[in-house]
Amino acid sequence: MNKLMRVCATLILAATTTLAQAGEVEVLHWWTSGGEAKAVATLKKMMEAQGHTWKDFAVAGGGGEAAMTVLKTRAVSGNPPAAAQIKGLDIQEWARIGVLANLDDVAREENWDQILPPKIAAIMKYKGSYVAVPINVHRVNWMWANPEVFKKAGARIPTTLDEFFTAADKIKAAGFFPLAHGGQAWQDATLFEAVALTRLGVEDYEKAFVTHDMDVLSSDKMAGVFATFQRMHQYIDPNSAGRDWNVATASLIQGKAAMQIMGDWAKGEFTAAGLKAGKDYICKPAPVTQGMFTFNVDSLAMFKLNNEANTKAQKDLARTILRPEFQKIFNQAKGSIPVRMDMDMSSFDACAQASMKAFKSTSKSGGLTPSFAHGLATTSAIQGQIFDVVTNFFNDPDADPKVAAQQLADAVRSAR
Repeated sequence: MNKLMRVCATLILAATTTLAQAGEVEVLHWWTSGGEAKAVATLKKMMEAQGHTWKDFAVAGGGGEAAMTVLKTRAVSGNPPAAAQIKGLDIQEWARIGVLANLDDVAREENWDQILPPKIAAIMKYKGSYVAVPINVHRVNWMWANPEVFKKAGARIPTTLDEFFTAADKIKAAGFFPLAHGGQAWQDATLFEAVALTRLGVEDYEKAFVTHDMDVLSSDKMAGVFATFQRMHQYIDPNSAGRDWNVATASLIQGKAAMQIMGDWAKGEFTAAGLKAGKDYICKPAPVTQGMFTFNVDSLAMFKLNNEANTKAQKDLARTILRPEFQKIFNQAKGSIPVRMDMDMSSFDACAQASMKAFKSTSKSGGLTPSFAHGLATTSAIQGQIFDVVTNFFNDPDADPKVAAQQLADAVRSAR
């Protein structure tokens, strides 16, 4: 009897210890489309396998504006989630007010400084300390194409702007929508960004959207960006207003539209639909941007917690995100590429392999540049001002490109 009691006591102690070590991780994010939901589900499973409880806090909205509004309310009330999807310079803004947790102990154990590109590691730090963990790298300046639609229209997939407009005219005449698009501010900015990269090149793009050079922002070259952007509007489905990006991607999958200029999270939708890269859909850099790479990095910033078990769960979450197993599963589901530079890419599809090759080569050539449309180049305040100018212009058929360029400069100046 005594032996049985000792065994039971041991089992109870072991169970109690396990429960004491297990914690809850509440994660705020906006990964809600089919491919994104599948990707984030892998992280949930990995955390639950470690004994932790995953509390999903998904806020729909592809650009994350709604999620940030909710996060601000939670943070002000002193009840932030364990982790939140925050990007770019906004990570430093949150760290500056003292609400983010220090992850340096995890970073040292996992050798983050050795496995992460320095340009991306710097974004995850505040005053030299890690406060966020990067999840992936997205190439934003991708063009996705349905080869069957091009074949039916007798058009060639374009690599230049002239070829784009020639193909678009043929596709439109054949009864298809040349350009799939959703009428939301961040989607307008994504298209505008690709056009800006095409017309300005990396150097002037960065002067305009990273260092905010007023001469470039208000220049004739910028007016040319707006003029090309304006011309693209005639090739978009007239019912695009308010449409989510993944619904626009679905029009390619369904053979209703020919092209979409969107980051490689769109590939997650093709994958979820069972389509094969290079056969059922084509991925190419947006016209003229072959040697350029606008990057977007998804990341989770970690907030300070008072509960010891939840803090442990939070650090386990940070470890798990950068482990090779998760990097592979998550990025294959979401369409992005691993943020680790030491990953074996042989099991990834052709588009992902091309993206990693371009990421590494542009890192050396100077063609790697942050996306302003997705919060990597500037603050959310300046980004918001750019969004307003760009989307108002795009939805006004009588807008003047020269006036828009000056409005852009004025808007950025007002938010600095």
